Amino acid sequence: MFKNFFFIFVVFYFCLSNSLKANIDINARTAILQDFLSGEILYEKDADRSIYPASMTKIMTSIIAFDLIESGDLKLDEKFLISEKAWRLSTSGYSSMFVMVGDEVSVRDLLKGIIVASGNDACIALAEGIAGTEEEFAIMMTSKAKEIGMENTNFSNSSGINDPDNYSTVRDIMIMSNYLIKNHPEYYAWFKEKDFTWDRTGGDPITQGNRNPLLYKNMGADGIKTGYLAVEKYSLASSIDRNGRRLIAVGSGFETKKSRSRQSSKLLTYGLTNFDLVKISTKNDPFQNIEVWLGKEKFVKVYTNTDIYKIIKKGQKKKLKIRMVYDGPIEAPIKKDQILARLKIIYDEELVGEYELLSMKDIQRVNIFSRLIKSLNYLIWGDV
Repeated sequence: MFKNFFFIFVVFYFCLSNSLKANIDINARTAILQDFLSGEILYEKDADRSIYPASMTKIMTSIIAFDLIESGDLKLDEKFLISEKAWRLSTSGYSSMFVMVGDEVSVRDLLKGIIVASGNDACIALAEGIAGTEEEFAIMMTSKAKEIGMENTNFSNSSGINDPDNYSTVRDIMIMSNYLIKNHPEYYAWFKEKDFTWDRTGGDPITQGNRNPLLYKNMGADGIKTGYLAVEKYSLASSIDRNGRRLIAVGSGFETKKSRSRQSSKLLTYGLTNFDLVKISTKNDPFQNIEVWLGKEKFVKVYTNTDIYKIIKKGQKKKLKIRMVYDGPIEAPIKKDQILARLKIIYDEELVGEYELLSMKDIQRVNIFSRLIKSLNYLIWGDV
């Protein structure tokens, strides 16, 4: 009685992730580039090699605070007392906010001191204020890392100061950066601020500039964090937002500051100029109609419960096909959110993605008299 229905849309052209062959090489020991919306990796070089993340560690320090603020367990205007341990980092040649022992500094100022000025002293002050000790805070950081899928990361401090037990990979730093941007967009905006002025206690205000070199280029960069350790050389987690298209790049083992800036720019530009982003479906929006049998309505709209994006490599001639598959028409009654069909993404006759299509509404069954008439029409005319 029922037929198999296929709705095929030639959307654009698509190259599989594992066929997105990079025609560049980045002069770093390890690097990765991700399209933010689709999640697809556009370039990687030894991306699971263990690194010392240096000040990129501070991304997680900020995330812990942002999560607590979001849950209501921490307030931006809450003040933390500065310990001697935090103060010592402001006097020993490290990147600092220049806090003083006994100061009471707000969470907002400490976060700005971490994000913009890369203050190691601010990291310890925030860690101690939240968890009591930096060691306990580092446990929170590692736990969060595991929770969001950072499988090869361990944090032993809040600042990234050299410690063999403070390690990660560029892939994990990318995952962490993605989480930050996706879950805390309001606070992520702080990462593009080019300077921070702290009106400190008992002294003149201190203004410091952001160390991210890409913020000073006209390319749409809006974050994220630089790093440097003598053993690791220069590193950078960066992101660019151009006309609604966001890319995240992470690299480590750049030989010089200049190389870090040039190679990171090169990687982000490569992603923008060699690939296009195709939006296939918007979460919870109507996608297509499906025919209904014995229902009070002849059609029901279906939707996907996630946004679906795919990356197209420019100049490719191979077709991307979007196929909606179901055995139908679907017999009523139908419940809202009932799975009615599957959306299949096919490249070169190979299935590369599959998603559920759900009903947008309830469809009631017609009464017995109407069902009888419809059944007779089908038997005589083949008309559903």
